[in-house]
Amino acid sequence: MTFGERLRQLRLEKKVNQRDLASRVGIDFTYLSKLENARMPPPATATIARLSKALGADSDELMLLARKVPVDIAPVITRSPVVPAFLRSIKDFDDSEIGKLSDYAQKMRSQRSKYSGSATLFSSFP
Repeated sequence: MTFGERLRQLRLEKKVNQRDLASRVGIDFTYLSKLENARMPPPATATIARLSKALGADSDELMLLARKVPVDIAPVITRSPVVPAFLRSIKDFDDSEIGKLSDYAQKMRSQRSKYSGSATLFSSFP
C-alpha cells in the first residue's frame, strides 16, 4: 500500500471529506487530493504528523509509507556515529530478529534503572 492509498483509506474510515481534512491540517484540499492519488510525493514530516493526528492514525505507519524518519527518531539517529553504524549492521535483519534486539534493549534499560554501576549492568548480559 502506498502513502496516498493509506491516507485516503484512513480519511474515508473517519468519514471526512478532503476539504475538511485539509482545513484541519492547514493544507489545500487540491494538494491532499494529489497526495492521495500519488500525483505528488509524500509531504514533509510535520505535515504527516498533522495528518496522522487529525485522522487519529499511527504516525509511524504513515511516516514509513512515506519513507520518512519519524521526528522523534531523527535525534536518536544523529546523536552518535555509532547509531548509523549499528543500523547498517542490522539492515538485513527480519522483523523477528529486530524484535529480539528490541527485547534485549528493554532488558538493558530495566537493568540500568535498577543499578547505577555500569559494571553490574553489563555483567548480567552475554
